[in-house]
Amino acid sequence: MNDQIRAREVRLVGPEGEQIGIVPIDKALALASDTDLDLVEVAANARPPVCKLMDYGKFKYESAQKAREARRNQTLTVIKEMKLRPKIDPHDYDTKKGHVERFLKAGDKVKITIMFRGREQSRPELGFRLLRKLAEDVEELGYVESQPKQDGRNMIMVMAPHRALKTAK
Repeated sequence: MNDQIRAREVRLVGPEGEQIGIVPIDKALALASDTDLDLVEVAANARPPVCKLMDYGKFKYESAQKAREARRNQTLTVIKEMKLRPKIDPHDYDTKKGHVERFLKAGDKVKITIMFRGREQSRPELGFRLLRKLAEDVEELGYVESQPKQDGRNMIMVMAPHRALKTAK
């Protein structure tokens, strides 16, 4: 910007976006100082380079405001975890299902883990059946994002809320 521009002549754009034309760098710097604006190089690779008359401090402030607003509108995906066992009591299952429903209603993803111990490891179909039943019970709130898969002593499934629930949140 200003004195740091090394080209002999530049294509000048006015403060309102109007084309002024190709002018020598001295004349462009004089125009910038007359209007109390900065001469900022916007396209250095063009021949001749494109420079614009603007208030550089105001430009930096406005771009920082836009970036802050974009960060504010971002949504963070939170993954909640629910752990179960293959031999779960019906009442305990209902309690855990209620937690999963609450997480999905809040717009969070849920990672459901079934932990196998001892002889339970030889019966992974029990865990698969339990995960399928849970997915069917809460299908109106969310969908299965990743199918159940065995990972050592654990079986893992991830559920995500439906799009309509996310936008309502």
